[in-house]
Amino acid sequence: MSFQKHHYGPNVYVLNDLLLTSWLTELCQAKTKQPRLNQLIEHLYKGLLQKVLSHQFPSQSVCVPTRMRAFHEEAHLSTNILNTETRAITVNLARAGTWPSHLCYELLNDILNPDLIRQDHIFAARIANSQEQVTGTELGAHKIGGDQEGAFVLFPDPMGATGHTLCSALDFYKTQIKGKAIQYIALHLIVTPEYLKNVTTQHPDLHVFTLRVDRGLSDSEILKSPLGLHWDKEKGLNNKDYIVPGAGGLGELLNNSFV
Repeated sequence: MSFQKHHYGPNVYVLNDLLLTSWLTELCQAKTKQPRLNQLIEHLYKGLLQKVLSHQFPSQSVCVPTRMRAFHEEAHLSTNILNTETRAITVNLARAGTWPSHLCYELLNDILNPDLIRQDHIFAARIANSQEQVTGTELGAHKIGGDQEGAFVLFPDPMGATGHTLCSALDFYKTQIKGKAIQYIALHLIVTPEYLKNVTTQHPDLHVFTLRVDRGLSDSEILKSPLGLHWDKEKGLNNKDYIVPGAGGLGELLNNSFV
């Protein structure tokens, strides 16, 4: 599996996939609107989750007869596949995470035992100061359907800007939800260096998968350097904590709700 080289730590995976990058580039352009936005999110999250499943989830060895068994007794296929008895939880961080989480939920049900798959829901809102800078996250109503024992817990959230929302959600699962998860995995389309610094510091056990790291407000010399080599000098957030170059307010765009 192809990942980009970087200096953000061993639990950060920046994919190097030409097809997914092409779709993401289209997604970020001002001309791209609904219904194409949702179509692209579907392509991107199904592709991203497939990478996560192949790289992180357990496998099992199987030996199965193929259709050629009717003609040849030797027609048995021995191979490795995903372990279908794997427990997984996908967390809808409403607003921008609603559609991505639903897509992940559907794909997980399609490949794993549906009895072991769950989707949780948490309403999360940015807390901003008078300068519109993000200072934290308010977690509101939630629907959590049980414990997390032995589960892979996925957080499909398109934009990893400051990391406040994800850190709050992880704090919630680690302190309020019973059981010990096997692994926490964040699935993002775009993240910033600031986001990666925040989440890897507060939750070093988190595995982050992303298609792109945006550091567009960094100095020109920093932009020429390898990802994360001068991490403290990289900058991807403007003064209102939006990602540059980014994709705009994706939560607003996905819902046609500009508030």
